[in-house]
Amino acid sequence: MLAKIWLDNARGVMDNIEATQMGNIRKAAEAMADTIEAGRWVHTFGCGHATIPVEEMYPRIGGFVGFHPMVELPLTFFTNIVGGMSVHQFVFLERVEGYGVEIMKGYNFDSRDCMWLFSHTGINAVNIDVALEARKRGMKVIVFGSAKEAEGKQTRHSCGKTIFDLADIIVDTCVPIQDASVPLKNHMDKIGPVSTMGFITAVWMTVTTVAEILAERGVKLYIHPSHNVSGDTTAKERLSDALAEYKKRIAGV
Repeated sequence: MLAKIWLDNARGVMDNIEATQMGNIRKAAEAMADTIEAGRWVHTFGCGHATIPVEEMYPRIGGFVGFHPMVELPLTFFTNIVGGMSVHQFVFLERVEGYGVEIMKGYNFDSRDCMWLFSHTGINAVNIDVALEARKRGMKVIVFGSAKEAEGKQTRHSCGKTIFDLADIIVDTCVPIQDASVPLKNHMDKIGPVSTMGFITAVWMTVTTVAEILAERGVKLYIHPSHNVSGDTTAKERLSDALAEYKKRIAGV
């Protein structure tokens, strides 16, 4: 059954992350914890399907204040396949050098911040622009993607580097470079991509580690509570507190 093949492949990615990336996840989490404890931001950015981990971690139930999603609408997940803001435009835009520089002009940054970037192959210009601009501003650059599989891939940026070359910390998502993982009878192309599973797995392993570090330091976290649990009379208040804290911090971003 192809469903079982995909499930085995997804489990394999998760197992490989556990087996090989725990140390790197800890390094990334420590850097992020330092940033959040200082009252600053872990900025998060990706293009296409690599915006899914950005949207997954914050804001949502079980997430907490400290992560700032930078979502550029023309580069996000597709609601239009053809027509306006569709696949053709996206594929073009993510390769346009200089676009990331313009995106960065829309925000204020601090050298205590982290820039957390998501890219499967690490070769497209927009992500590399953002990484270069983050480094100019003194931020730590943390990259999640298929680093080992992407070795030897030719960058599309004039700097000659991939996003992995520019990272201070890398967490390898352990996903095949092809991404799609299930062969299909009578077809050249595989189906069943696993990069999203790799990203989300690594994200929550990291974010929970950040929370663990900060809790051990005695830092109060502003967590988004579930507001659908019967009998929880303070959930609305805790959600309001989290949003108020975010609003207070974002005033400087």
